[in-house]
Amino acid sequence: MLFFTSDLHLGHHNIIKYCSRPFKDIDEMDEKLIENWNEIITETDEVYIVGDLSFRPPERTGQILDRLRGKKTLIKGNHDKKLLKKYPYVLSDRGIAVYDLLEIAPLIGDQKQPITLCHYPLEVWNHSHQGSWMLHGHSHGTLPDNPNMLRMDVGVDCDNYWPMPIDLIYHKMSKKKWKPVDHHGTR
Repeated sequence: MLFFTSDLHLGHHNIIKYCSRPFKDIDEMDEKLIENWNEIITETDEVYIVGDLSFRPPERTGQILDRLRGKKTLIKGNHDKKLLKKYPYVLSDRGIAVYDLLEIAPLIGDQKQPITLCHYPLEVWNHSHQGSWMLHGHSHGTLPDNPNMLRMDVGVDCDNYWPMPIDLIYHKMSKKKWKPVDHHGTR
């Protein structure tokens, strides 16, 4: 199964205050994120982390990644720069591919669903006028949802600190009605 998540901010003291996360400290927060992750994700599942993974030192980040089940892929977030520049081995040693932006087309039922993954929310993206989804993070659930746009924040702050399974995203997207925002017109 496919899962999507973003903005874990492992080890980030201030994110508890900034996002009103209900944790007493970073250790409690990190453990809850790990527990939720491993409760629904198996070793054979694929997980796309759409940015802002960890503020922890590289060794501790690696230890946490080793505890998290599934095949992981990281789409770079603004807070991943230090980890990727100074300690890229933390990800590469674990077979974690890293992208700035990624387009995938998983099979949902008997249909391929184009999805664009980028840490930052976009107004238009490749094939957005043809039903492609845009999954992002960065805004921690504060960006108003637009029922006329096939875009969704998959950050942990949006679903009670759980990764989002593809079927939940499909359910939410099926309630939206795409309307053009640029010159591309209708599908």
